[in-house]
Amino acid sequence: MIEKMAFGQTGHQSSRVIFGAAALGTMSAERAAATLDTVVEFGVNHIDVAASYGDAELRLAPLLRTRRRDVFLATKTGARDGDGARAGLESSLERMGVDHVDLIQLHNLVEEDEWRDAFSAHGAVEALFSARAEGLCRHVGVTGHGLRIARMHLRSLAEAPFASVLFPWNHTLASAFPDYAADVELLRDVAANQGVALQTIKSIARRRWADPDEPHFSWYEPIADPGARARAIEYVLAEPDLFLNTSSDARLLRETLDLASSPRVRPDASQLERDRSDAGITPIFDGADLEVIG
Repeated sequence: MIEKMAFGQTGHQSSRVIFGAAALGTMSAERAAATLDTVVEFGVNHIDVAASYGDAELRLAPLLRTRRRDVFLATKTGARDGDGARAGLESSLERMGVDHVDLIQLHNLVEEDEWRDAFSAHGAVEALFSARAEGLCRHVGVTGHGLRIARMHLRSLAEAPFASVLFPWNHTLASAFPDYAADVELLRDVAANQGVALQTIKSIARRRWADPDEPHFSWYEPIADPGARARAIEYVLAEPDLFLNTSSDARLLRETLDLASSPRVRPDASQLERDRSDAGITPIFDGADLEVIG
C-alpha cells in the first residue's frame, strides 16, 4: 500500500503517489476500469484529471459512482476568464457525475498575459474561489510546466490562498538548471510556511521523443532502463514534502506503485549522474524553445 500524508492544509491524507488520470484519456471503458482497479488495489486515494485529457473525466465516472467518498478528486481548467472557468468546472462535474470536486486547478498558468487575465477582476481566480464558496469545489490550486513555473507559482501564492501547486521535478532538471532548482527550493519553503501541497510531475522523463511519429503514451519519452527509472522515482519520493503524480503511460503504473510501496533509499548522486549519462537522459524543458509542451 502507498503511504499517505497530509495534502497541505486541506485536511485530507493523500497517497504520496497521485494517479495522473491523463492515462485514461484515450482508453476504452474496459481498459480504464482495469487501470482504476490497480489504483484502488494499491490504496491510491487521490486522482488528478483535467477537462482537456480526452475522455478521462468520463472514464472516472463509474468509479466515482461507488467510491466518491474514498477519493480526493482534482480536475483542471485552462480558462482564464471567469465565465469560462465556471463553465469548465460545471462541465467537469457533469462529465464525472459528481456535485463537487475536492480541488479545481488553474492549468499551466505560466504565461504573463494569461496570469494577468486569470487574476483580473471577473477572471478565473475570482470565479473559482466563488465556486468554492458555493460548494462546487473544496479547494483551488494552480499547475504548470517549464522552467518558469516555480517562480510563477510564487507570484500566484502571494496573490491568493491556493491549496496546492504542481510543477515538473526530477534529478535531471535539478542538475542541469541550478536557477530552477533554487526557485523550487524557495517554493518549497513558502509552501511549508503556508501549508500548500506540492505535487510533482515528469519524474521519469528521459527526453523529448526523437521521432514524434513513433507510437507513444506520453508526450515525453520515459526512462527505459528499469533501474534508472526506479531511482528517478525514489529521487522524488525521498523528499518528505513532495507528492509524485504518475505518468500518462499506464504501462508503467503498476511498477511505479510497487516501487512506492516498498522502503525507499535516497539515490546516490553519483549513480544518478551515471544514469543520466548511460540512459541518455536530457531535460524536456530548457527555458526557451522547449518550454511548450508536446
